Amino acid sequence: MRNYELTVLVHPDLEMNLDPALDKIKKLIESTGGKIVKEENDGKKRLAYPIAAQEFAVYYYFELELPTTASAKISSVLNITDEVLRYLLVSVDERKLKLEAHRKARKASSEEDEKEEDKE
Repeated sequence: MRNYELTVLVHPDLEMNLDPALDKIKKLIESTGGKIVKEENDGKKRLAYPIAAQEFAVYYYFELELPTTASAKISSVLNITDEVLRYLLVSVDERKLKLEAHRKARKASSEEDEKEEDKE
């Protein structure tokens, strides 16, 4: 299993009811053997240039764990999904993950040190 980041630009007319479109994407990920680690709705934003005559899109971000063959299947299905204006699926560099984990551990230990100093 490799780590991936998926950013999806959803049609702006679906802003009030994103659930069906997101459920379709989540089912696609799970049907290929993937696992969603994190998901985040970044909201409706103006696009740099119109896509399919739309000037806005709802940005949705996923962090995934996928088998190596799943990325091609997800890409082919997202290409023909009407709710999705654009998407970007990229693999995450393992060194970046290790660095982030190291930073979190350092931050957590420094916060613990500060709490101990405040108690004294």
